Amino acid sequence: MIRLVRGDITERNVDVIVNAANSYLRHGGGLAAAIVRKGGKIIQEESDKIGVVSVGNAVITGSGTLPCKAVIHAVGPKFGEGKEDQKLRSAMKNTLMLVQANGFKSISIPAISSGIFGFPKDRCAKILVNESIRFITNSSSKPRASSLQTVEFCILDEETLEQFRMEFDSMKAS
Repeated sequence: MIRLVRGDITERNVDVIVNAANSYLRHGGGLAAAIVRKGGKIIQEESDKIGVVSVGNAVITGSGTLPCKAVIHAVGPKFGEGKEDQKLRSAMKNTLMLVQANGFKSISIPAISSGIFGFPKDRCAKILVNESIRFITNSSSKPRASSLQTVEFCILDEETLEQFRMEFDSMKAS
């Protein structure tokens, strides 16, 4: 199941939440800072041990005191750096592969790269939703199906939420 919710991703009751991270895993602002503030400095400490992560990749840490089991830090592209769509698609695919590899059943995902990284919200919604559908469809046709049962997009602001709503509406129409 794929769904859209409005709210604070740090409060979602899912197996794993996604942090829209930078390559250095420095969780100093925005969503990343909120995740560390609510989950505890252990999340930053685990991230520091991982080190630098290239754009388009994703890594996993514990969740500290957050209600989820783990946090996946997906490094999306900054708008204008080149091949942004491909890099965002890669970050999403690598995130979902980590979910599957760890046997998680549910995930909550923000609008990766659409905040301070400046990625256009409409393109972000299209890429993230379509990549999720592609992953779920491909996984369910394989002999060892994915453990993933619920993918939710958790959006805080109205402008971004509207772009995701439009993408969900077009998905239902097709």
